[in-house]
Amino acid sequence: MLIHMFGLLVQPRRQWQLIGNLSEKNLRRQIPYVIVLALLPALAWYFGTTRVGWSIGGGDPVRITSDSALSLVAVFYCTMVLAVVAIGYFIHWMAKTYGASTYPMKGMVIAGFTATPIFIAGAAGFYPMLWLDILLATLAVAYAVYLLYLGIPIVMGVSEERGFLFASAIVTVSLVVAVMVMVGTVLFWSLVAPPVFH
Repeated sequence: MLIHMFGLLVQPRRQWQLIGNLSEKNLRRQIPYVIVLALLPALAWYFGTTRVGWSIGGGDPVRITSDSALSLVAVFYCTMVLAVVAIGYFIHWMAKTYGASTYPMKGMVIAGFTATPIFIAGAAGFYPMLWLDILLATLAVAYAVYLLYLGIPIVMGVSEERGFLFASAIVTVSLVVAVMVMVGTVLFWSLVAPPVFH
């Protein structure tokens, strides 16, 4: 799994080709990749929000209590994994439209590997700094979109033109999922478990 993670960051085209050549059995073995890698941002943000804190305008650092952060991070982790699963399902569901043969786990593996830069950028949560986190998140999302456009034609075995349309459809689905996650976060914070600050 670590080889794929490093490869997607430094040689993405070659890594997608290696992933695309994996048998169905070996591709299914990559499923724990998301489960393990999603722990990185969850643990980082737990530590950053409870131990380090963040300050606005140079004031005293604001922190969240450990109990409050634990419930928020647990939901954060589950949401990340479920978002990847949902996007992976849509990759599988749309595959026939673009002439690709697939199975559900293949779409989920593609979605998981595409999310690699986002999970890695989540490590910035160890030291919450608003401008840095926004910058890293923007770069990570941009690189994830690049990985998606690069990987879909290679792994799904479709032409570049169809792959571009396919990836564009997945980006649209991902935006819808992101909006749903944001709305769900606001509702969760308002109605279920609001953050408790120090």
